[in-house]
Amino acid sequence: MHERTRMIRAAIVGMGSWGRNLVTSVQGRSDVLRFTVGATRTPAKAADFAAAHGIRMLPGYDAVLSDPTVDAVVLATPHSQHAEEIAAAARAGKHVFVEKPLAMTVEDAARVVALAERQQRVLMVGHTFLYNAAVRRLREYITSGELGDIFYLYSQRLNLGRVRRDVNALWNFGPHDVSILLYLLDASPHEVSARGFAYLQPDVEDVVFMTATFPGGISAHVHISWLDPHKVRRMTVVGSRKMVVYDDASVDARIVLYDRGVDRVPTVDSPRDFGSFAEFQLALRRGDITIPALKFPEPLQVECQHFVDCIVDGRAPLTGGQHALEVVKVLEAAQRSLDADGRSVRIEPSPA
Repeated sequence: MHERTRMIRAAIVGMGSWGRNLVTSVQGRSDVLRFTVGATRTPAKAADFAAAHGIRMLPGYDAVLSDPTVDAVVLATPHSQHAEEIAAAARAGKHVFVEKPLAMTVEDAARVVALAERQQRVLMVGHTFLYNAAVRRLREYITSGELGDIFYLYSQRLNLGRVRRDVNALWNFGPHDVSILLYLLDASPHEVSARGFAYLQPDVEDVVFMTATFPGGISAHVHISWLDPHKVRRMTVVGSRKMVVYDDASVDARIVLYDRGVDRVPTVDSPRDFGSFAEFQLALRRGDITIPALKFPEPLQVECQHFVDCIVDGRAPLTGGQHALEVVKVLEAAQRSLDADGRSVRIEPSPA
Protein backbone atom coordinates (compact mmCIF):
# COMPACT_ATOMS: atom_id res chain seq x y z
CA MET A 1 0.00 0.00 0.00
CA HIS A 2 1.28 3.49 -0.84
CA GLU A 3 2.04 5.75 2.13
CA ARG A 4 0.53 8.67 0.24
CA THR A 5 -2.69 6.81 -0.48
CA ARG A 6 -5.68 8.83 0.65
CA MET A 7 -9.17 7.58 1.29
CA ILE A 8 -11.17 7.33 -1.94
CA ARG A 9 -14.84 8.09 -1.30
CA ALA A 10 -17.08 6.19 -3.66
CA ALA A 11 -20.75 5.99 -4.52
CA ILE A 12 -22.35 2.62 -5.13
CA VAL A 13 -24.93 2.88 -7.90
CA GLY A 14 -27.14 -0.19 -8.15
CA MET A 15 -27.60 -2.26 -5.02
CA GLY A 16 -28.70 -5.61 -6.35
CA SER A 17 -26.82 -8.79 -5.48
CA TRP A 18 -23.54 -7.81 -7.11
CA GLY A 19 -23.63 -4.23 -5.87
CA ARG A 20 -24.01 -5.59 -2.35
CA ASN A 21 -21.09 -7.98 -2.94
CA LEU A 22 -18.93 -5.01 -3.82
CA VAL A 23 -19.95 -3.14 -0.69
CA THR A 24 -19.43 -6.05 1.69
CA SER A 25 -16.04 -6.86 0.17
CA VAL A 26 -14.84 -3.31 0.88
CA GLN A 27 -16.60 -1.86 3.91
CA GLY A 28 -14.64 -2.66 7.05
CA ARG A 29 -11.88 -4.39 5.07
CA SER A 30 -10.24 -1.51 3.22
CA ASP A 31 -8.68 1.61 4.67
CA VAL A 32 -8.31 3.27 1.25
CA LEU A 33 -11.78 2.87 -0.30
CA ARG A 34 -15.07 3.63 1.37
CA PHE A 35 -18.62 3.68 0.05
CA THR A 36 -20.16 6.82 1.49
CA VAL A 37 -23.28 7.33 -0.64
CA GLY A 38 -25.52 5.19 -2.81
CA ALA A 39 -28.35 5.26 -5.32
CA THR A 40 -30.65 2.54 -6.58
CA ARG A 41 -33.92 2.09 -8.44
CA THR A 42 -35.38 0.35 -5.38
CA PRO A 43 -34.36 2.53 -2.41
CA ALA A 44 -36.88 0.97 -0.02
CA LYS A 45 -35.35 -2.49 -0.46
CA ALA A 46 -31.83 -1.10 -0.04
CA ALA A 47 -32.52 1.10 2.98
CA ASP A 48 -31.65 -1.41 5.69
CA PHE A 49 -28.56 -2.66 3.88
CA ALA A 50 -27.33 0.90 3.29
CA ALA A 51 -27.89 1.88 6.91
CA ALA A 52 -26.02 -1.18 8.16
CA HIS A 53 -22.97 -0.19 6.06
CA GLY A 54 -23.01 3.53 6.76
CA ILE A 55 -24.13 4.48 3.26
CA ARG A 56 -26.14 7.66 2.80
CA MET A 57 -28.79 7.15 0.14
CA LEU A 58 -29.27 9.86 -2.48
CA PRO A 59 -32.42 10.29 -4.60
CA GLY A 60 -30.83 9.40 -7.94
CA TYR A 61 -27.78 9.30 -10.17
CA ASP A 62 -27.76 13.04 -10.84
CA ALA A 63 -27.53 13.65 -7.10
CA VAL A 64 -24.54 11.30 -6.91
CA LEU A 65 -22.71 13.09 -9.71
CA SER A 66 -23.33 16.52 -8.21
CA ASP A 67 -22.09 15.49 -4.75
CA PRO A 68 -18.65 17.11 -4.25
CA THR A 69 -17.66 14.52 -1.63
CA VAL A 70 -17.74 11.68 -4.18
CA ASP A 71 -14.42 10.86 -5.87
CA ALA A 72 -15.56 7.82 -7.82
CA VAL A 73 -18.69 5.96 -8.83
CA VAL A 74 -19.03 2.19 -8.83
CA LEU A 75 -21.69 1.05 -11.29
CA ALA A 76 -23.46 -2.24 -10.65
CA THR A 77 -26.36 -1.45 -12.93
CA PRO A 78 -27.97 -3.18 -15.95
CA HIS A 79 -25.67 -3.65 -18.95
CA SER A 80 -27.75 -1.38 -21.19
CA GLN A 81 -27.17 1.60 -18.88
CA HIS A 82 -23.39 1.39 -18.64
CA ALA A 83 -22.36 3.58 -21.56
CA GLU A 84 -24.51 6.58 -20.65
CA GLU A 85 -23.74 6.31 -16.94
CA ILE A 86 -19.99 6.16 -17.60
CA ALA A 87 -20.17 9.16 -19.91
CA ALA A 88 -22.12 11.21 -17.36
CA ALA A 89 -19.68 10.32 -14.59
CA ALA A 90 -16.61 11.21 -16.66
CA ARG A 91 -18.13 14.57 -17.58
CA ALA A 92 -18.79 15.19 -13.89
CA GLY A 93 -15.13 14.55 -13.10
CA LYS A 94 -15.64 11.21 -11.35
CA HIS A 95 -13.49 8.13 -11.68
CA VAL A 96 -15.48 5.07 -12.74
CA PHE A 97 -15.49 1.40 -11.83
CA VAL A 98 -18.18 -0.42 -13.84
CA GLU A 99 -19.21 -4.03 -13.82
CA LYS A 100 -18.70 -6.01 -17.02
CA PRO A 101 -19.35 -5.56 -19.86
CA LEU A 102 -18.17 -2.02 -20.53
CA ALA A 103 -20.99 -1.46 -23.04
CA MET A 104 -23.27 -3.39 -25.36
CA THR A 105 -21.76 -2.11 -28.63
CA VAL A 106 -18.25 -1.38 -29.85
CA GLU A 107 -19.34 2.12 -30.83
CA ASP A 108 -20.52 2.95 -27.30
CA ALA A 109 -17.48 1.31 -25.71
CA ALA A 110 -15.04 3.27 -27.87
CA ARG A 111 -16.93 6.49 -27.16
CA VAL A 112 -16.75 6.23 -23.37
CA VAL A 113 -13.12 5.07 -23.40
CA ALA A 114 -12.15 8.13 -25.44
CA LEU A 115 -14.21 10.42 -23.17
CA ALA A 116 -12.61 9.08 -19.97
CA GLU A 117 -9.16 9.58 -21.50
CA ARG A 118 -9.96 13.18 -22.46
CA GLN A 119 -11.28 13.88 -18.98
CA GLN A 120 -8.22 12.16 -17.45
CA ARG A 121 -10.43 9.96 -15.31
CA VAL A 122 -9.70 6.35 -14.41
CA LEU A 123 -12.10 3.97 -16.13
CA MET A 124 -11.87 0.41 -14.86
CA VAL A 125 -14.11 -2.54 -15.69
CA GLY A 126 -14.89 -5.40 -13.31
CA HIS A 127 -13.26 -8.26 -15.15
CA THR A 128 -12.59 -9.78 -11.75
CA PHE A 129 -10.91 -13.00 -12.89
CA LEU A 130 -7.81 -11.09 -13.96
CA TYR A 131 -7.24 -10.42 -10.26
CA ASN A 132 -7.55 -14.13 -9.45
CA ALA A 133 -4.28 -15.75 -8.30
CA ALA A 134 -4.98 -18.95 -10.25
CA VAL A 135 -5.54 -17.07 -13.52
CA ARG A 136 -2.35 -15.11 -12.93
CA ARG A 137 -0.42 -18.34 -12.36
CA LEU A 138 -1.90 -19.71 -15.57
CA ARG A 139 -0.58 -16.69 -17.46
CA GLU A 140 2.87 -17.22 -15.90
CA TYR A 141 2.97 -20.77 -17.24
CA ILE A 142 2.11 -19.49 -20.73
CA THR A 143 4.41 -16.45 -20.88
CA SER A 144 7.38 -18.29 -19.34
CA GLY A 145 7.24 -20.93 -22.09
CA GLU A 146 6.80 -23.79 -19.62
CA LEU A 147 3.85 -25.11 -21.63
CA GLY A 148 5.74 -24.80 -24.91
CA ASP A 149 3.87 -23.52 -27.94
CA ILE A 150 0.19 -23.06 -27.16
CA PHE A 151 -2.03 -25.22 -29.36
CA TYR A 152 -5.53 -24.52 -28.09
CA LEU A 153 -7.63 -23.61 -25.05
CA TYR A 154 -11.16 -24.49 -24.06
CA SER A 155 -13.38 -23.33 -21.22
CA GLN A 156 -16.72 -24.21 -19.68
CA ARG A 157 -18.81 -21.81 -17.61
CA LEU A 158 -22.00 -23.65 -16.76
CA ASN A 159 -24.67 -23.76 -14.09
CA LEU A 160 -28.40 -24.16 -13.56
CA GLY A 161 -30.04 -20.84 -12.85
CA ARG A 162 -29.29 -17.13 -12.95
CA VAL A 163 -31.49 -16.95 -16.03
CA ARG A 164 -31.61 -13.41 -17.43
CA ARG A 165 -34.26 -11.75 -19.55
CA ASP A 166 -32.32 -8.64 -20.61
CA VAL A 167 -29.23 -10.40 -22.04
CA ASN A 168 -28.39 -13.87 -23.31
CA ALA A 169 -25.80 -16.26 -21.86
CA LEU A 170 -23.13 -14.88 -24.21
CA TRP A 171 -23.31 -11.36 -22.78
CA ASN A 172 -23.90 -12.57 -19.22
CA PHE A 173 -21.11 -15.16 -18.89
CA GLY A 174 -19.01 -14.55 -22.00
CA PRO A 175 -17.20 -11.41 -20.75
CA HIS A 176 -15.43 -13.52 -18.11
CA ASP A 177 -13.96 -16.08 -20.51
CA VAL A 178 -13.16 -13.60 -23.26
CA SER A 179 -11.35 -11.34 -20.80
CA ILE A 180 -9.32 -14.27 -19.45
CA LEU A 181 -8.37 -15.41 -22.96
CA LEU A 182 -7.17 -11.96 -24.01
CA TYR A 183 -5.13 -11.72 -20.81
CA LEU A 184 -3.57 -15.18 -21.11
CA LEU A 185 -2.61 -14.86 -24.77
CA ASP A 186 -1.85 -11.12 -24.70
CA ALA A 187 -3.65 -10.84 -28.03
CA SER A 188 -7.07 -10.44 -29.57
CA PRO A 189 -8.64 -12.98 -31.95
CA HIS A 190 -9.00 -12.14 -35.61
CA GLU A 191 -12.03 -14.34 -36.20
CA VAL A 192 -14.91 -15.69 -34.14
CA SER A 193 -17.90 -17.93 -34.70
CA ALA A 194 -20.73 -18.86 -32.35
CA ARG A 195 -23.85 -21.01 -32.26
CA GLY A 196 -26.51 -20.55 -29.62
CA PHE A 197 -29.84 -22.08 -28.67
CA ALA A 198 -32.82 -20.50 -26.92
CA TYR A 199 -34.87 -23.05 -25.00
CA LEU A 200 -36.50 -21.08 -22.18
CA GLN A 201 -37.28 -17.71 -23.81
CA PRO A 202 -37.59 -16.69 -27.47
CA ASP A 203 -34.44 -15.07 -28.86
CA VAL A 204 -32.53 -15.28 -25.57
CA GLU A 205 -29.85 -17.94 -25.96
CA ASP A 206 -29.46 -20.14 -22.89
CA VAL A 207 -26.43 -21.99 -24.22
CA VAL A 208 -23.66 -20.77 -26.54
CA PHE A 209 -20.68 -22.50 -28.16
CA MET A 210 -18.06 -20.02 -29.36
CA THR A 211 -14.77 -20.53 -31.21
CA ALA A 212 -12.15 -17.80 -31.58
CA THR A 213 -8.98 -17.95 -33.68
CA PHE A 214 -5.94 -16.07 -32.38
CA PRO A 215 -2.65 -15.16 -34.08
CA GLY A 216 -0.35 -18.11 -34.61
CA GLY A 217 -3.23 -20.48 -35.25
CA ILE A 218 -4.16 -20.75 -31.55
CA SER A 219 -7.82 -21.67 -31.16
CA ALA A 220 -10.05 -21.09 -28.15
CA HIS A 221 -13.39 -22.79 -27.56
CA VAL A 222 -15.92 -21.51 -25.04
CA HIS A 223 -19.04 -23.33 -23.81
CA ILE A 224 -21.36 -21.18 -21.69
CA SER A 225 -24.79 -22.06 -20.35
CA TRP A 226 -27.22 -21.28 -17.54
CA LEU A 227 -29.16 -24.46 -18.36
CA ASP A 228 -26.88 -27.27 -17.22
CA PRO A 229 -27.05 -29.71 -14.29
CA HIS A 230 -23.47 -28.97 -13.18
CA LYS A 231 -21.75 -25.85 -11.91
CA VAL A 232 -18.51 -25.75 -13.88
CA ARG A 233 -15.86 -23.03 -14.02
CA ARG A 234 -12.97 -24.68 -15.83
CA MET A 235 -10.37 -23.77 -18.45
CA THR A 236 -7.82 -26.09 -20.08
CA VAL A 237 -4.69 -24.96 -21.92
CA VAL A 238 -2.91 -27.44 -24.18
CA GLY A 239 0.68 -26.74 -25.12
CA SER A 240 3.38 -28.59 -27.02
CA ARG A 241 5.27 -29.46 -23.81
CA LYS A 242 2.72 -29.41 -20.99
CA MET A 243 -0.96 -28.94 -20.29
CA VAL A 244 -2.73 -27.16 -17.45
CA VAL A 245 -6.26 -27.10 -16.05
CA TYR A 246 -7.64 -24.15 -14.10
CA ASP A 247 -10.72 -25.08 -12.06
CA ASP A 248 -12.22 -22.13 -10.22
CA ALA A 249 -14.78 -24.34 -8.50
CA SER A 250 -12.09 -26.47 -6.85
CA VAL A 251 -11.19 -25.81 -3.23
CA ASP A 252 -7.65 -27.22 -3.13
CA ALA A 253 -6.64 -27.78 -6.77
CA ARG A 254 -7.43 -24.64 -8.70
CA ILE A 255 -4.40 -25.25 -10.90
CA VAL A 256 -3.22 -28.69 -12.04
CA LEU A 257 -0.14 -28.88 -14.27
CA TYR A 258 0.29 -31.99 -16.44
CA ASP A 259 3.67 -32.92 -17.86
CA ARG A 260 1.94 -34.76 -20.66
CA GLY A 261 1.84 -34.52 -24.41
CA VAL A 262 2.75 -36.07 -27.72
CA ASP A 263 6.37 -35.85 -28.83
CA ARG A 264 7.83 -36.20 -32.29
CA VAL A 265 10.55 -38.83 -32.01
CA PRO A 266 13.04 -39.41 -34.85
CA THR A 267 13.15 -42.80 -36.49
CA VAL A 268 16.36 -44.81 -36.67
CA ASP A 269 17.16 -43.62 -40.20
CA SER A 270 16.03 -40.00 -39.88
CA PRO A 271 18.52 -37.14 -40.13
CA ARG A 272 19.17 -34.91 -37.11
CA ASP A 273 17.00 -32.10 -38.54
CA PHE A 274 14.08 -34.38 -39.52
CA GLY A 275 11.02 -32.62 -40.87
CA SER A 276 8.83 -34.92 -42.92
CA PHE A 277 6.23 -37.30 -41.52
CA ALA A 278 8.22 -40.28 -42.79
CA GLU A 279 11.19 -39.28 -40.64
CA PHE A 280 9.54 -39.25 -37.20
CA GLN A 281 7.15 -41.14 -34.98
CA LEU A 282 4.62 -39.80 -32.50
CA ALA A 283 5.16 -40.92 -28.91
CA LEU A 284 2.89 -40.30 -25.93
CA ARG A 285 4.56 -38.74 -22.89
CA ARG A 286 3.06 -39.14 -19.42
CA GLY A 287 5.03 -37.26 -16.81
CA ASP A 288 4.31 -35.78 -13.41
CA ILE A 289 1.14 -34.05 -12.27
CA THR A 290 1.76 -30.95 -10.16
CA ILE A 291 -0.69 -29.03 -7.98
CA PRO A 292 1.06 -25.78 -7.02
CA ALA A 293 0.36 -24.08 -3.70
CA LEU A 294 -1.31 -20.72 -4.26
CA LYS A 295 -1.78 -17.77 -1.98
CA PHE A 296 -5.32 -16.77 -2.81
CA PRO A 297 -6.36 -13.29 -1.68
CA GLU A 298 -9.99 -12.38 -2.37
CA PRO A 299 -10.01 -11.24 -6.05
CA LEU A 300 -12.67 -8.59 -5.46
CA GLN A 301 -10.55 -6.97 -2.74
CA VAL A 302 -7.44 -7.11 -4.97
CA GLU A 303 -9.47 -5.52 -7.75
CA CYS A 304 -10.77 -2.69 -5.56
CA GLN A 305 -7.27 -1.98 -4.23
CA HIS A 306 -6.01 -1.81 -7.81
CA PHE A 307 -8.73 0.73 -8.65
CA VAL A 308 -7.55 2.95 -5.79
CA ASP A 309 -3.89 2.55 -6.76
CA CYS A 310 -4.66 3.62 -10.33
CA ILE A 311 -6.48 6.73 -9.12
CA VAL A 312 -3.63 7.68 -6.76
CA ASP A 313 -0.79 6.87 -9.18
CA GLY A 314 -2.53 8.08 -12.33
CA ARG A 315 -1.86 4.84 -14.21
CA ALA A 316 -3.97 2.69 -16.49
CA PRO A 317 -5.79 -0.26 -14.87
CA LEU A 318 -5.12 -3.83 -15.91
CA THR A 319 -8.80 -4.05 -16.86
CA GLY A 320 -9.05 -0.52 -18.15
CA GLY A 321 -10.97 0.86 -21.07
CA GLN A 322 -8.79 -0.58 -23.83
CA HIS A 323 -8.92 -4.14 -22.49
CA ALA A 324 -12.67 -3.88 -21.94
CA LEU A 325 -13.15 -2.47 -25.44
CA GLU A 326 -11.39 -5.51 -26.94
CA VAL A 327 -13.71 -7.77 -24.93
CA VAL A 328 -16.76 -5.96 -26.35
CA LYS A 329 -15.34 -6.32 -29.87
CA VAL A 330 -15.21 -10.10 -29.47
CA LEU A 331 -18.68 -10.29 -27.93
CA GLU A 332 -20.23 -8.10 -30.61
CA ALA A 333 -18.64 -10.24 -33.35
CA ALA A 334 -19.85 -13.40 -31.60
CA GLN A 335 -23.37 -11.97 -31.41
CA ARG A 336 -23.27 -11.23 -35.14
CA SER A 337 -22.22 -14.83 -35.72
CA LEU A 338 -25.08 -16.06 -33.50
CA ASP A 339 -27.51 -14.01 -35.54
CA ALA A 340 -26.07 -15.50 -38.74
CA ASP A 341 -26.37 -19.15 -37.63
CA GLY A 342 -22.70 -19.52 -36.82
CA ARG A 343 -21.08 -17.78 -39.78
CA SER A 344 -17.49 -16.75 -39.00
CA VAL A 345 -17.02 -13.03 -38.38
CA ARG A 346 -13.72 -11.23 -38.85
CA ILE A 347 -12.51 -8.85 -36.14
CA GLU A 348 -10.50 -5.92 -37.40
CA PRO A 349 -7.37 -5.26 -35.33
CA SER A 350 -7.28 -2.09 -33.26
CA PRO A 351 -4.93 0.69 -34.45
CA ALA A 352 -1.45 0.37 -33.01
